[in-house]
Amino acid sequence: MKLIFITVLNILITIGAFTLSRFANKKYPSPFTTPVFFSTLLIIIVFLTIGIDYEEYGPAKKILSFMLGPATVALAVPLYKNRKIIFKYIFPASTGLILGSLSTIYSAVLISKMLHLPNAIITSISIKSVTVPVAVEVAKIIGADPSLTAVFVIVTGIIGSMIGPWIMNLFRISNPLSRGLALGTISHGIGTAEAVTEGELQGAISGAAMALSAIFTSLIAPFIHYLY
Repeated sequence: MKLIFITVLNILITIGAFTLSRFANKKYPSPFTTPVFFSTLLIIIVFLTIGIDYEEYGPAKKILSFMLGPATVALAVPLYKNRKIIFKYIFPASTGLILGSLSTIYSAVLISKMLHLPNAIITSISIKSVTVPVAVEVAKIIGADPSLTAVFVIVTGIIGSMIGPWIMNLFRISNPLSRGLALGTISHGIGTAEAVTEGELQGAISGAAMALSAIFTSLIAPFIHYLY
């Protein structure tokens, strides 16, 4: 009974934190009020305050994670509805996705080498823009630390969802396809969550970009690994 109560409480806290963060972002738009970042911060504060640890959050996390499946599949609906736009820009979109995936790998490696970071970190951070399940498996192939890789992936997603829309607004990038493609390619699932808040087309494109960039990176990463 206690487990059920804590699980329900954790789910309500998560939903409440996200709802509050959406409201805060609309009233005070800022990278720091981005729903994914702000809700994460709120949840951490609440859990530390009332004494809920990560293990106790586990059952609620499994339920919420399960719902990601139907939510991701649901992105296919707006993707299908806007298929004419997608096919119209399929070549530039594919080029952008490939170049974006390659640039995020090389930039991470280059900056890490400039900072003289250990090879274990360089290898792990090179695949930071791939969704966690894929990144963890790729990490095993290229000899990276799966746990460290997962941390870099999550941090990248949060930072990307925070400053990605802000940077695109700064450069006046308003095209829904471009915004969704950028967020999905660089910030994977967390970026897709942010893209969905902008519009159904942005969310659908971001979801597709997340999947395709994960496939491309998983194929190319082992070969790139030998270059550094």
